[in-house]
Amino acid sequence: MSEPEVVRSRRPAGAVPAPAVPWLSVYPLTGRTGFRAVGEVTLPTHRIWERALEDAVRDGRDVYFVELSALSFVDVAGAEALAGAARRFGERRLVLDRPPAVLPRVLELLWPGLPAIEVAAS
Repeated sequence: MSEPEVVRSRRPAGAVPAPAVPWLSVYPLTGRTGFRAVGEVTLPTHRIWERALEDAVRDGRDVYFVELSALSFVDVAGAEALAGAARRFGERRLVLDRPPAVLPRVLELLWPGLPAIEVAAS
């Protein structure tokens, strides 16, 4: 039997790895109106996030779901975009399904009392 092959990094000793590029993907939900966001909401991904939220506002249905269980991070500007979309929802509901734990806290701290936002644990 031969010995297992050992794979070694080709990076020079002491080299710092390149930082990961932030990404965000948005997918329509099946079985209910809304979208699923995967990745993170940061400066490089704001355009994707804001476009998805604008589509939610334009949709016009009474309840719109945003599934966030695969979202690892939302920066304050992303939370602000969400709050802005919620303000334009009027009497409709924007249901955040399993958001990152800090997101509801940031929304309540900086934009308290947004009646359109509902947080669902599951």
